[in-house]
Amino acid sequence: MPTIEDAKTWRGHDAVGPDANKLGTIEDIYLDQETGEPEWVALKTGMFGGKLSFAPLTQARQDGDTIVLPYEKDQIKNAPRVEADGALSQEEEAQLYRHYGLEYAETHSDTGLAAGGTDHDVGHDVSGPTTDDAMTRSEEELRVGTTRREAGRARLRKYVVTEEETVTVPVQREEVRVEREPITDANIDDAMDGPAISDEEHEVVLHEDEPVVETRAVPKERVRMNKDTVTEQETVTEQVRKERIDVDGDQS
Repeated sequence: MPTIEDAKTWRGHDAVGPDANKLGTIEDIYLDQETGEPEWVALKTGMFGGKLSFAPLTQARQDGDTIVLPYEKDQIKNAPRVEADGALSQEEEAQLYRHYGLEYAETHSDTGLAAGGTDHDVGHDVSGPTTDDAMTRSEEELRVGTTRREAGRARLRKYVVTEEETVTVPVQREEVRVEREPITDANIDDAMDGPAISDEEHEVVLHEDEPVVETRAVPKERVRMNKDTVTEQETVTEQVRKERIDVDGDQS
């Protein structure tokens, strides 16, 4: 068990479990009012440290800037919820002892909050802890952060579609045209070349164009995905507790 001098310096340090996972941040050290020894540690736990959980200090030890407790995170998280009002009643202590599997004797006194780092004179607080002659008023402050989660996915997918495309292309073909010319002095020799009367054939080869179709892949554009970050304002509403101090009795 740590000494009161050691425990007073632990406030604000991180507490970790045996697996080195963070359990929370030490908010306060509670003393046994009968022995004056450190007995309980109040840890800020949960997201943004919004909750206080109590754990025994019997086997706590310091390792550098962290305080090592022999408890798992779930055990700390599921500890009985008690008000961090500066003192633990015997009923609250009994619940915590049972939760951590420790023996509890009814003769133990209530547990109160240790002085915050320096010794104070004994005051007159009759509600539980032994403090000085001043009362501390505290308020809960709303701290809001953000956590990143997956909101969806986008992907590029390429697939092939078949479409009909009509293209007009000019084609040419050869046709026979019969030309007749009279016999003249210029062509008489050609006309009289050969037998006077005979059977003859003359052949002309005709040609025509026909469309020839082929396809080839042509790159048209490059497509990629990128991400833009959009900042929006979102209003968060939460209840916070504030302490108020009133004066009772004769103020004259």
